[in-house]
Amino acid sequence: MEPLLIVLLFANAVFNVVVWPRFYPRIAKDPRARNAAGKPTPFLIVHTVLIAIALVLALASVIAAIAALIG
Repeated sequence: MEPLLIVLLFANAVFNVVVWPRFYPRIAKDPRARNAAGKPTPFLIVHTVLIAIALVLALASVIAAIAALIG
């Protein structure tokens, strides 16, 4: 069971690193991302936070997978 969990943790990390950063440019170009003064709207802020959380989870998954491999 442990090898399966290690593979799943690495797959999760790869998915988050490949998919989420590519999503940001589309969000940033969206007309809802900035108001008339050019300031970020909650739309941009929330999506940026979601992307950051996904990348932190990817890092945590890699660390957990490496720990499982070593331990």
